[in-house]
Amino acid sequence: MSPADSEAPLLRRRAHTLSIMPTFTCPAECADCGTLSSPRERNRLALAPILAAIDEARQLRFSNVVFTGGEATLEWKTLLQGIRHAADHGLPVRLVTNAHWATSLETAREKIAALIDAGLSEINYSTGDEHVRFVPLERVVLATVAACERRFRTHVMMELKQDRHITPKMLTEHPLVAALQPDQFAALTVLSSPWMPLHHETIYRYPDGVACDVQAAAIRGGCSSVLKTYTLQADGRVGSCCGLGLRVIPELNVADTGQPGFLRRAIVESEEDFLKLWIHHQGPAKVVAWAATHNPDIKWEGLYAHQCQMCQRLYHDDAVRKVIEEHWQEMIAEVLQAAWLDDVHIPDSLGRLNAEAA
Repeated sequence: MSPADSEAPLLRRRAHTLSIMPTFTCPAECADCGTLSSPRERNRLALAPILAAIDEARQLRFSNVVFTGGEATLEWKTLLQGIRHAADHGLPVRLVTNAHWATSLETAREKIAALIDAGLSEINYSTGDEHVRFVPLERVVLATVAACERRFRTHVMMELKQDRHITPKMLTEHPLVAALQPDQFAALTVLSSPWMPLHHETIYRYPDGVACDVQAAAIRGGCSSVLKTYTLQADGRVGSCCGLGLRVIPELNVADTGQPGFLRRAIVESEEDFLKLWIHHQGPAKVVAWAATHNPDIKWEGLYAHQCQMCQRLYHDDAVRKVIEEHWQEMIAEVLQAAWLDDVHIPDSLGRLNAEAA
């Protein structure tokens, strides 16, 4: 039975996100960009496959839609049509942007108004030491103020590395942000995420306690992206994760827009891959840590702070791949048990408890 003709056994149990990259083009060219975006990239999606993906996401009962990139706002007309189409289907819509368009407070307000009118539910701004080389922090400030003035759900994600210069405090204590009313400021969340290189042999320094070790790997949960987020990329490929490093891991690209029912095909193809199930339910750090128990020459502790770089390691390191290829069968029972707990037993138990409470 082909992937197009079957249904993934866990499809109905897992909340899915459709991520859409209308373009890989970006006004920034950050070092180690997770999507390899830059001003020189020219791949872009036509509107038709975007709308088709949203239609299929609704049919498959996806939870939400995310527009990202590249810089999705560079395809402004397509972006607004895509947001409106998803919102018309009752799907919450999030936009990830670097806020390059916020050249003034008036312009920022106009852009935010258009996005909200189209049906946007949430906006996420990306900034940090790399981003501000191309997009000044002041623009993120203006975009943040324009959204928070409307009490619109606003998130700012900042790059985290050792000795960073751009910090959350610089944003939240900026006079324009600090002047927001309490209920407006309450719409804002500022978080930090480790900035990671795409190659597993390139190592960044992070604050103490951020890089993963055996203890952290043991308590980390599974990957919240693989098998949950399906990404329609600007080159027409569909990947089975959120997009960081997706372009350099061929195994994560599982369908393309030239295939009928490409979103369902991507899900079924991915759910039949044991390694993806393993990554989803236990996380890439546990997979690499397990591989190191078979081959002590695999050194990984204290090197990586981001799960996606651990994923790069397990897909690209020949030593890790060799252990997986030779010993993966010993993990079948443990991974399938985790899958049953995560996708069947716990949701069913919570459903019964909620029904009894009602």
